[in-house]
Amino acid sequence: KLKEKAKKKKPKLFNKFDKTIKAEIDAAEKLRKKGKEEEALRAFETLVQQYPQRPRARYGKAQAEDDMAEKMRSNDMLQRAINTYREAAELPDVTPDLLKATLKRRAERQQFLGRMRGSLATLERLVQLFPDDISLKNDLGVAHLLLGDNKGAKKVYEEVLAVSPGNGFAKVHYGFILKSENKIAESIPYLREGLESGEPGTDDGRFYFHLGDALQRVGDNSAYDWYELGHKRGHFASVWQRSLYNVNGLKAQPWWTPKETGYTDLVKTLERNWKTIRDEALAVMDHNTGLFIPEEENLREKGEWGQYTLWQQGTPSQSGAVGDLQCLREWEEGKVLIFDDSFEHEVWQDADSYRLIFIVDVWHPELTQYQRQTLSPI
Repeated sequence: KLKEKAKKKKPKLFNKFDKTIKAEIDAAEKLRKKGKEEEALRAFETLVQQYPQRPRARYGKAQAEDDMAEKMRSNDMLQRAINTYREAAELPDVTPDLLKATLKRRAERQQFLGRMRGSLATLERLVQLFPDDISLKNDLGVAHLLLGDNKGAKKVYEEVLAVSPGNGFAKVHYGFILKSENKIAESIPYLREGLESGEPGTDDGRFYFHLGDALQRVGDNSAYDWYELGHKRGHFASVWQRSLYNVNGLKAQPWWTPKETGYTDLVKTLERNWKTIRDEALAVMDHNTGLFIPEEENLREKGEWGQYTLWQQGTPSQSGAVGDLQCLREWEEGKVLIFDDSFEHEVWQDADSYRLIFIVDVWHPELTQYQRQTLSPI
């Protein structure tokens, strides 16, 4: 009787020379798995000194350094591990399985340390060594994306989909890239089919967000089905509040009063000086100098939208929008509106002349000073 599932093959990490010291390697590995990082590292260091050409021993040393880096929260120790992974991969007679495991872990740790170009180079080598491994090509595509190289990532995912048309991971990332290129309708089937595949790496809030946004832009209300699913999966606070970076426990409401935010003085200052702010903005709107540029986040459905950024931490705020949850607000010249742009919102400008909006991002009033200092800019 044929088995329904083939038993997963155990990776071959020992070459014929490593096998002669397998007992010593296993003993050191046992210490590592018991959480005795220092003892394990000493044991592997001794093995590497005695047998410098044994790849499995060197790999064990790298893993022990990796564990120590985690325990110590030490970037220096992590860099040591990254170097040792490289050494293990360069030794003679390393088995293919060990070579793949070593370089994959090296690429992961390089990414963790922010060494994105180094990680890309490691993954490129892996793909050259194992050209039939689709998962490595998918990882290579992500490495390009992390560097902001969407063009390079697109090429990789096109190659993957040419040989594996149903690959959900490649589909959802390819759709994400098409969406970033403003190829809205073209991106939808890739994003949808990628999410529907349920493959590892596809259940990500960004993909639910961009699929829903793409569907909304083509007038398809099934967008809210995907937002609901994204909410159920834990990616969004609600169907209507779809921010991807959140601090738990903060009060969430679409509209705020100056008193609620604690920014009453700031609001008064802005409103008192609105004509000065307007005149300064008009001065840089000169068409000859061109200091206003098209908005950077592809938020506009039609018309023109330019921006002039005064201060930027991470990505600019999405918009000075005025519609959410059937609750509308009307602009009043020189007056401040305070809203939480993590909620779905829109703005209309049904007029022949332009509207000048000054957008100021402020901290949520419930964030502590420590949180404000330690949160990553977005």
